[in-house]
Amino acid sequence: MSNPVRTFSEREFYLEEFHGRTIGIAWPAEEPPEQEPLASVIDELVQNESQVVLLSPLEPMLALAGGGPPVDLDEENAGPRLWRKLRENGSAGMRIAADRFEADCERAVLMLRFSKLVWIQSTPPVERSEGSGRISVVDLAHLEPLLAPEPPASGAAVAASAGPALRVAPGRRGLLETIRRMIEGGVSAVNVCAARDLALELFTYTGAGIFFTRNRYAEVRRLAIDDYDPAHDLIARGEADGFLVPRGPEARDSILANGVGVFIEGQYLAGVGALLPYEQDGAMEVASLFALTRYIGEGAGGHIVRFAVDVARQQGLRYVFGCTTSDRVKTFFESHGFRSVGPDEVPKRKWVDYDPERRARLHCLRLDL
Repeated sequence: MSNPVRTFSEREFYLEEFHGRTIGIAWPAEEPPEQEPLASVIDELVQNESQVVLLSPLEPMLALAGGGPPVDLDEENAGPRLWRKLRENGSAGMRIAADRFEADCERAVLMLRFSKLVWIQSTPPVERSEGSGRISVVDLAHLEPLLAPEPPASGAAVAASAGPALRVAPGRRGLLETIRRMIEGGVSAVNVCAARDLALELFTYTGAGIFFTRNRYAEVRRLAIDDYDPAHDLIARGEADGFLVPRGPEARDSILANGVGVFIEGQYLAGVGALLPYEQDGAMEVASLFALTRYIGEGAGGHIVRFAVDVARQQGLRYVFGCTTSDRVKTFFESHGFRSVGPDEVPKRKWVDYDPERRARLHCLRLDL
């Protein structure tokens, strides 16, 4: 008897990634000492055989880190002393002076080279210049113009090529300069989030804060077998949210077998889709296209559509098509050159065993090559 597919757990994925690694958490004096979010995260990471270092001037928070008295950054052999505490306890505190918190955190992080640094900050240090909506990822190409020696006039925005217009939040320039220097100094990434969102930022794909990184490059590639778990979970989420048509196990397997993913920095799965062949019709369908909320602003769906068009052209196909019940997704396809067509202008095999009620609500879109 076959076993059912195990539900993919984002939490398990990240705990596996963090296993045996050291996570730094910077908690400045200006942030309220909310002990419960920190205590539960430390306990979970230590049980996972990860190590946690809390950087803070707040004694109640340092006490939660355990390992006895905190290590002072400027004491002799601070790094090895901290390492010994971590070996014994799994977590430890490092006392950072409140009046030079950003500068000393930078020194500590560059000395200790954490696998990940999370900076607790209630309000985002970067804002959109127009409109609303969360900023999920900021790379150096977008950060550096904001911190130029002669920044724009107050309230003005800076946009890197093909990126969103951003501005520094009031009073957060110093923090952003610290983050930039840490990344330039070799730290792979810095996460900034509110205390209440610490677990969400650490253990979920969508996160809750801002992910600062050196390069925000996106790679589109065919799914490997090790990608099937997270891809399967994303497709199931899209179906549960009503964005994707529900599929049975056989149809889901076809999606995975023909699946492609967008990977940020080569490792973070930002979105999935499938390139379903209709060779007798000279066509290819872009199906089950779904992007994580965190990476919608990164153009994950557009990367997959462009990849599909390139593949279809290489194979000498006549057209690419997609079908959706969402007006937003319809607009998305149209923005990539697709036009609305009737159901009879896509392969007839598409409609075999298809739900008539859903078909009546579908938008069909086609791009002729």
